Formats: sequence, structure tokens, C-alpha cells
Amino acid sequence: MNFLAHIYLSGDNELITIGNFVGDGVRGNKYKLYPIEIQIGIQLHRHIDTFTDAHPIFRRCTKRLHKGYGHYSGVIVDIFFDHFLAKNWKTYSDIPLDIYIADFYKTLTNNIAILPPRFQKLTPIMIEGNWLLSYATIEGIQLVLNGMNRRTKGRSKMNEATKELRTHYDGFEKDFTLFFKELMVFSAEKRIEIEQDFKF
Repeated sequence: MNFLAHIYLSGDNELITIGNFVGDGVRGNKYKLYPIEIQIGIQLHRHIDTFTDAHPIFRRCTKRLHKGYGHYSGVIVDIFFDHFLAKNWKTYSDIPLDIYIADFYKTLTNNIAILPPRFQKLTPIMIEGNWLLSYATIEGIQLVLNGMNRRTKGRSKMNEATKELRTHYDGFEKDFTLFFKELMVFSAEKRIEIEQDFKF
């Protein structure tokens, strides 16, 4: 899953949410260098990614893209799923999306000193471009995919993937809805399990 889903699946604890958000930026056992709550969030992030990558619905979605995008297909589906989460936000939260995101940006800014270096650099850029809110539109997703394609020096062709999103829009949205229902249950249970392991 991509940024918005990881944030949403973290629960109400701000530091657990930060840990889940920065999970990709912390390798191996380096998570132990962070406060306990951030460690919990990083562990949760890893479990969410493992669950997602192995899930048959997620795999079905990546197969729609594999011919054109190869091993980048999973990254693209992650971004598509953040789009559907943002688009259908009212189904999942009583807090308006713009307010939810603004609160998260405030949390990031207040804790920027403890973020991994990559995320210390990324946070101001993300906030300035309001990436998380932009996920709600296909135009916003296009900007995200354009940026991802630039990072791969054009090799991924990810900037072209909104064509498949438009073509298979209903199928992707239906798959997201079914998958995310399962992921929410898994994440809530796994978060409790990890907290117990950490005696938090």
C-alpha cells in the first residue's frame, strides 16, 4: 500500500502513524534505533506490505498491468489503491479528508527531527504539493506517476499507467473495496498483536 493507506491503517497514535508512514525508509534492524511507538509502526508497515503483496486480489490487479510495467506493477497498484481510498474517504472516516491530512502534516512537522533522513527531505515537498489530497483525483495520480517515472529515468513508463486506470477503473475500484475491507481487519488485529509483543 502507499502513503495514505499506511497512515489510515495506523490507528490514532501519532508516533505509530509516523512509524507506519516511514516504514520504507528504515532497513533491517535499524528500526530499533527509534522510540517504541515508531518501532511498532514500522513493524506494522512491514506486515501490511507482506499481506498486500501475497493477497490474491492485489495480485489480480498487478496482472492487469504486468505486460506493460513488469515489476513496477505492484507500485502502480499501491498508488491506484490510495486513489480509491482518497476518493471514497467518507466511507472510511468521519473526519473530512482535507482536515485529516492537515492534521497528519502537522504531526510530521512537529516530529521532523526524528524522521529518517529521506523523509526529513520528503516531508516539506509532500506538504507543499499536498500529495496526499491530490490522490483523490486521476489528475493527481498522474502527477504522482510522472514523478515516479522521473525517478526511474523513464524506464518504468509509470506515467502512462493512468490509461489502464481509466480503462479498468470499475474493476480496480471493486477490487480495492474488497481487498481493503480485509486489510483493515488484518491491520487492526496485527497492531494489537505487535503492541502486546512490545508490551506497549
